[in-house]
Amino acid sequence: MSSLLYSLGRWAFRARRLVVGLWILVLALAGGAALAFNQGLDNAISIPGTESQDALDTLANTFPQASGASAQIIVVAPDGDTVDDPAVENAIEDAIDDLDGVDQVAQVVSPYADGVGDAISDDRAAALISIQLDGESSALTENTKAALEDTADALGAALPDGSQAALGGQLFSQNLPALSLTEVVGVGVALVVLIVTFGSFLTAGMPLISAILAVGVSIALLFVATVFGPITSTTPMLALMLGLAVGIDYSLFIISRHQDQLRDGLDPEESVARAVATSGSAVIFAGLTVIIALLGLAVAGIPFLTVMGAWAAVAVAVAVLVSVTFIPALLGFAGERLRPKGRARRVRKARRQDASGVGPQPRNRFFAGWVRAVTRVPVVTVLAVVGVLGLAAAPALGLKLALPDAGGLPEEDQARITYDLVSEHFGEGFNGPLIVTGSIVASNDPLGLMDDLKAEIEKLDGVAAVPLASPNETADTGIIQVIPEGGPDSDATKQLVTDLRGLHDHFEDEYDVDTSVTGFTAVGIDVSDKLGGALLPFGIIVVGLSLVLLTMVFRSIWVPITATLGYLLSVGASFGIVALVFEHGWFADALHVTTEGPVISFMPIILMGVLFGLAMDYEVFLVARMREDYVHSTDAKASIETGFIGSAKVVTAAAIIMFAVFAAFVPEGDVNIKPIALGLAVGVFVDAFIVRMTLVPAVLGLLGEKAWWMPRWLDRALPSFDVEGEGLHHELELADWPRPGCTSAIVAEGLSLGREGHPLYRGVTVEVRAGESLVVQGDDRAVEALLLTLAGRARPDAGRLKVTGLVLPVRAAAVRSRVAYVRLHGDDSVESVREALAERPRVIVIDGLDRVTDAVARRNLADLLESSSARARHDDRPFTVVAGTSGVQSPADVVPGDAVVLDLADPTAHAAGLTGLQEVTA
Repeated sequence: MSSLLYSLGRWAFRARRLVVGLWILVLALAGGAALAFNQGLDNAISIPGTESQDALDTLANTFPQASGASAQIIVVAPDGDTVDDPAVENAIEDAIDDLDGVDQVAQVVSPYADGVGDAISDDRAAALISIQLDGESSALTENTKAALEDTADALGAALPDGSQAALGGQLFSQNLPALSLTEVVGVGVALVVLIVTFGSFLTAGMPLISAILAVGVSIALLFVATVFGPITSTTPMLALMLGLAVGIDYSLFIISRHQDQLRDGLDPEESVARAVATSGSAVIFAGLTVIIALLGLAVAGIPFLTVMGAWAAVAVAVAVLVSVTFIPALLGFAGERLRPKGRARRVRKARRQDASGVGPQPRNRFFAGWVRAVTRVPVVTVLAVVGVLGLAAAPALGLKLALPDAGGLPEEDQARITYDLVSEHFGEGFNGPLIVTGSIVASNDPLGLMDDLKAEIEKLDGVAAVPLASPNETADTGIIQVIPEGGPDSDATKQLVTDLRGLHDHFEDEYDVDTSVTGFTAVGIDVSDKLGGALLPFGIIVVGLSLVLLTMVFRSIWVPITATLGYLLSVGASFGIVALVFEHGWFADALHVTTEGPVISFMPIILMGVLFGLAMDYEVFLVARMREDYVHSTDAKASIETGFIGSAKVVTAAAIIMFAVFAAFVPEGDVNIKPIALGLAVGVFVDAFIVRMTLVPAVLGLLGEKAWWMPRWLDRALPSFDVEGEGLHHELELADWPRPGCTSAIVAEGLSLGREGHPLYRGVTVEVRAGESLVVQGDDRAVEALLLTLAGRARPDAGRLKVTGLVLPVRAAAVRSRVAYVRLHGDDSVESVREALAERPRVIVIDGLDRVTDAVARRNLADLLESSSARARHDDRPFTVVAGTSGVQSPADVVPGDAVVLDLADPTAHAAGLTGLQEVTA
């Protein structure tokens, strides 16, 4: 990975005009496609497989006028009057006539109509006009909504002075989120932090430009995707929030590494390549963790949430791509201008310190003091952090979840005004009616049956009224509207839904009716229950993924466990603070929280997914530097301090930027985004400063050398993810080995593989030029092991190795594409060599040469290798043959040209083989 990114960074630096031009073209094309194909956003929420959704789907066919979206207009008479006043009644009836003519309106119910109960308040001071629409909210046009608003305004104007008319209901219960100036403040804070971090306006502007580019592309693609299916209005806001945050941070990590390398005197082009290779590797790993966590939201099985997670993942993926391509191109344009001023003076100062015996001092005394303080008495630090975060997480035990309704809208919003007036005059339950529906096709008296069902439901605790119990026109489906005593998000309403569903078997036995409970409120309860049930499996997936990924990165047992437990503390604290603000009203006015109560039901699972990825970001960028220092120094305690000082500045800047971007969406944010943004802002602050920069160093200090322990068998079993570019450093170190300009096909020195005391091979040292042959003989297992190593298929335990100029095992994937490996099984396997040679490899490794015993087959194999070798030399692409044999038969009659035999059974033959080969190839 690091080698590939090294090449990518160098290419982007050199082809900077092309790279920038391509990204601008991508943005233009995506933006144009979005304008052309955008179908608008959709707030309809469906949950396949739940009782409420299945019932709605059935009603769409059997009782369509009861299955679509609904709205309502509340009319309040002047003080001292009633809605029975002729002026009020006439204005209402005129408005109903106008509403009947509105497109997509299926039915309008007058509060004065016969058989309509509870549409006029008990004190006759208010009346409700119920509007049933034809289709779900997503199917209704803006013209229909505008016509409803115009009619409500006309009604308000026609009513006597002192009257009030307000339009609301389910259709208007959610507003499309929109950007405000507050979000710009977050970007402004990010710019200030970047200027302080880099000390340059030019450098500080690059992360902002790249983040805006990434967000522009991803949001444009999102609107193009509305052609293929519905996307909720919350989705682009989440993608925007995440895209801005990670886009700025990922660019920050790469630019910071580049600036450090320029400070050390590196050439700008080489510095960009190395920055992309090292920090770019960490950026890709960090981005992958966020993407995997977001895609994991599909565990909940709720389509809108799956789509939300998928597009947030797309925003993160685009941010990663922009960071590793667009940023190196911008750095190429900047060139030497980004080199920190005063470098020579600092170098002279460091030399004077070295000469005086003082040694180099930490560049940042603040962070040096911080890490020393938290590791001085690590037990106290650990107990203090766990105690504080445990206390912060305590309110999360009472966290309540629900889908948002009009009660959470700003107080000046018409739908919120309607919600409050309905609650005041009719009771909170009228804002969240339930619908009980069922098939009544077997009944001979559908009207009587509906009356019986209504009578039984009215006896239930928590039922305020049952204003409607009616069969459809074909008398095969009945609906009963139930008004709860509690509000849509209350525990009492949730219990009523449970009680109504508990009557299912009774209604089936007594009346032969298969009932279901549905409606907007029931859908919200089902969504919350399903999301609550998905939290545990999602948490297990996230925690398990965290352990595996971090074990791969840090090659340690205790570091991943500490990181995962720290993540859980961060999540708990985030939930606790959200509960304090949104349920208990702490700082509610300052954060413009208009209503105290449950938070949006998908907040916990989104926060867990996003915060997991961000927590792993900070863990990687902070602890990876500690591990790198430990590998070089083997001093566990010192590596904590040096690694912390080397990475704390950039992690601090990244965390402040993340916090600012998320926090900016809280004061004026959409009701759906507000708790998510607050949770993420708190989570980032807690995780970066309290967990990663305080708890983790303390735990590592407490563990000492044990922090980096890992069983050998697990180390060999797990794949390695080189996030700090160790492989690239190794490759750069061997760039001029064994000598500058060396073009040998194979160069090995001191190769060994196998357990101590039982090596498969040991001390192998050879050099083979292109076009030469090498024959390895010995025990079958040893020969096979060495051949697999030379072919890039096995990893040696020790030694240095280059094949076709590429360092192994760093460039194993590239070596495998250049080296063919063939295992012969007998005289009939010669054809497999022909197939391998057809790919024109640079090296062909043949295992089991002595298994070809037939003279004709050996001659055919020899002719094949000789003719292929001659053709390769003619094309100026000579290839090398590496053959393995047990030594039963001489390979001289098969391999082309001169060959050196390397006997793995005789350790002294290794050096002899090298000497002989040097004589042959001289």
